[in-house]
Amino acid sequence: MTDKIREGMEVIGADGVHVGTVDRVEGNRIKLKKSDSFGHHKGHHHYIEMGFVAGIEGNKVRLSANADIAVTLEEEASGRPVPL
Repeated sequence: MTDKIREGMEVIGADGVHVGTVDRVEGNRIKLKKSDSFGHHKGHHHYIEMGFVAGIEGNKVRLSANADIAVTLEEEASGRPVPL
């Protein structure tokens, strides 16, 4: 499925709510654009593991978790969870 994910695609939760925008795929993770970071996490990239991708719908990557849960699954570049 990684070959179908492209830069600029919207990443949405299972509930259809915006989670981020694809910057690119790096290994087994989707790198989200910096512009989608917020709060004290603003200004750097976050990542979503490919295992959380449920499918591709047009120009959207749908995750298997609702958006409010998906943001808790985001990782830093190091692979560590984003602290809340």
